[in-house]
Amino acid sequence: MMGARYPTKAALKKSIGKALFYEETSMFGEEYKENGTFAVVGPSPYKRNWFANVTIENGLIKKVT
Repeated sequence: MMGARYPTKAALKKSIGKALFYEETSMFGEEYKENGTFAVVGPSPYKRNWFANVTIENGLIKKVT
């Protein structure tokens, strides 16, 4: 699961329309895709205070649930 580098889920939602600020955590290759939906955890992959599903389209955040 990728780490979304935002203090809160609300801060991530305010970033809709911008590029995702994230940290890769997988040792099996990159998880980030320019188009798609994936799970993230924040504010870091090691301090898991919140979780979200992020939809990315053309490299920009389209939806956060």
